Amino acid sequence: MGRMTRETPTPRATLPALCALLSPLALCGGCLDRTLIITSDPPGANVTVNDVEVGRTPVEASFTYYGTYDVLLTLEGHEPLRTRATARAPVYEYPPVDLIAEAVPARVRSEVRWHFTLQPSPEASVPATRLEADVAERARALRERLSPAGQ
Repeated sequence: MGRMTRETPTPRATLPALCALLSPLALCGGCLDRTLIITSDPPGANVTVNDVEVGRTPVEASFTYYGTYDVLLTLEGHEPLRTRATARAPVYEYPPVDLIAEAVPARVRSEVRWHFTLQPSPEASVPATRLEADVAERARALRERLSPAGQ
């Protein structure tokens, strides 16, 4: 009987086999979800990002691109807050790592958190009853000043 020898596969034979094994992975690529989570103190502020209203805090909104955004927060009784906020990309979003992250058959969630503090407006710091009393006092003084002296 002859001796059986086992041949090692040549690189040409290995490449198609490797491609055949990895191609299903390429077809079931993952998904990258990018989410802004915006909170404020006090909560309930209306949020506009790049001239698009996204809701009231706390609010979540999806986004496509990392970078700097124009943000406007408004809430009754508080000064409007116009600012800029930056969404920084995580390491797995930089080339060429991002190609690998997209190919991983899993859902990856990237969260960017922004928190803003709103300042009360000067009118809001005065109690409403005091404002009403001031208006009534000014009305009484004006009425006295404008009324004829004999009435």
